[in-house]
Amino acid sequence: MKQYLIVLLMSMMSFTSCKAQNLSVMTYNIRLDIASDGENAWAKRKDFFSSQVQFYSPDILGVQEARTNQMQDLKDALTDYKAIGIGRDGGDKGEHSSIFYNTKKLKVENTDTFWLSETPTKFSKGWDAAYPRICTYGLFTILKTKQKVWIFNTHLDNIGAKARSQGMQLILKKINEVNTQNFPVILTGDFNVDPDDVLLAELKQRMIDSKDIAKIKFGPQATFNDFKYNEPATRRIDYIMLSKPNKFEVEKYGVLTSAIDSKYPSDHFPVLVELKLK
Repeated sequence: MKQYLIVLLMSMMSFTSCKAQNLSVMTYNIRLDIASDGENAWAKRKDFFSSQVQFYSPDILGVQEARTNQMQDLKDALTDYKAIGIGRDGGDKGEHSSIFYNTKKLKVENTDTFWLSETPTKFSKGWDAAYPRICTYGLFTILKTKQKVWIFNTHLDNIGAKARSQGMQLILKKINEVNTQNFPVILTGDFNVDPDDVLLAELKQRMIDSKDIAKIKFGPQATFNDFKYNEPATRRIDYIMLSKPNKFEVEKYGVLTSAIDSKYPSDHFPVLVELKLK
């Protein structure tokens, strides 16, 4: 009888531990491929960029500003990953706010991309935005535990304050619309606002800034470096947000500032969090 109880207890402990699933998530504005970047052009940094992602091997990677050729370069390099999302000009055209996911750990159940505008189902530019803006999302299943989590990834406008505000409201509306079973939600992206902006204050009424609840924090406050290695970065504009009520433990939050020969792999630093689903 005693031996039976020990075996039963060990089985229960094993089941409990397997249900506490870790998930690493990265958001990364990769800087579009543009010749005027000169020494910082994509062709000169793509190998560094890819190797950095491979080294940290996030389970989820939300990218911003990825043009079609950059998406292909990343797909070629990240062989354990697949990607969801379309370009902001429709199909493969224009910059992507796509989501890469590790196929050894996750599978995608459904996905879509919508425009941050008054007509979100078709190519369009909204409100006072300088450019068309999109949000890509997917419902993912963690293979080991069968837990499900929604991932949303976006890039808010760099000029239009109304476009940023209305775009975020549209994202929150979409989350409410699709998340009928109240699964955990992770929102990644370049929001183009600092933490003291009213957009963040309003968003934090609905979601949690992963940095605020992280047990371990690493790296600088700022996430935008503008390729200026010899000047301190000052702006934090890239975020990983979590749904309320909180269903995550944030084990680690980091802003990663790797450089080679005084060159960064992008004009943004990647933000990486290690989460545990409760």
